[in-house]
Amino acid sequence: MDTAPSQTQSFGQTTEINWDKLDKTKFYVVGAGIFTGVTVALYPVSLVKTRLQVASNDAVERSAFSLIRGILRTDGITGLYRGFGTVITGAIPARIIFLTALETTKVAAFRLVEPFKLSEPTQAALANGIAGMAASLCSQAVFVPVDVVSQRLMVQGYSGHATYNGGLDVVRKVLKADGFRGLYRGFGLSVMTYSPSSAVWWASYGSSQRLIWSFLGHDSVLEKPAPNTWTIVGVQAAGGIFAGATASCITTPLDTIKTRLQVMGHEKRHTVRQVVKGLVVDDGWKGLYRGLGPRFFSMSAWGTSMILAYEYLKRVCVKDA
Repeated sequence: MDTAPSQTQSFGQTTEINWDKLDKTKFYVVGAGIFTGVTVALYPVSLVKTRLQVASNDAVERSAFSLIRGILRTDGITGLYRGFGTVITGAIPARIIFLTALETTKVAAFRLVEPFKLSEPTQAALANGIAGMAASLCSQAVFVPVDVVSQRLMVQGYSGHATYNGGLDVVRKVLKADGFRGLYRGFGLSVMTYSPSSAVWWASYGSSQRLIWSFLGHDSVLEKPAPNTWTIVGVQAAGGIFAGATASCITTPLDTIKTRLQVMGHEKRHTVRQVVKGLVVDDGWKGLYRGLGPRFFSMSAWGTSMILAYEYLKRVCVKDA
């Protein structure tokens, strides 16, 4: 990490640790602990975003702050963690699938775009974007059922939504009402939301990092002393913030529609068109951007925290030479 970059590679390339350099067992074990910690810290933001997206037009709490105050007043801190157990249980296998697909695909994607002799930021955007989309597609089979269950727990008793006795009760009632396919309600929209979002996030992160390093003078034709670890972390954090902001602005409408479909009970089943029409009637086209503030914060905070934890994880798990 602290060695000087070669003349044939920019610093953006030399800071990356490829899949073949990692101790896989250590990577998965340590990674599970690190990302669980990140989830604990940021889960309340996801809960607030979800509640704002499903709030009825006459809901009293229409802002993130009023919603948080209401939750703390009625349920205390534990109210901000409804559905957390389900998320943690499902997130570990989903994240293992995601990270494995991400790293292996990224290596192949860089080889694929290399012959086109594109600029380095463009190459990074394409390769990271392809890898991000592929990783999201691979993990959706696990992630969507977890999403369906956790989101119902997040909004239970709020704005007219049903109440449950834990995650298993949600699964039982969904299976009884809709069968196995009920656990995959919104699967198509999840793929349409998270795959492009993941592609945009990773493409933005990969290209912005290289642009920042170029701005700082670490071009492929220049030799400069390698920056210290804190500078590297700062560049990675800036890339994470930029990526989160870009992805949230592009994908919030699809996320709002998907969330509403997933939390509706059997008796309230609506089509995508009906959900969109309801949002537009209630709030105009801005209704599609309900929860944009928390989602923007969530994706930026999640993205920055996740990427710093991820880059740290890779540094810790490098194989001994």
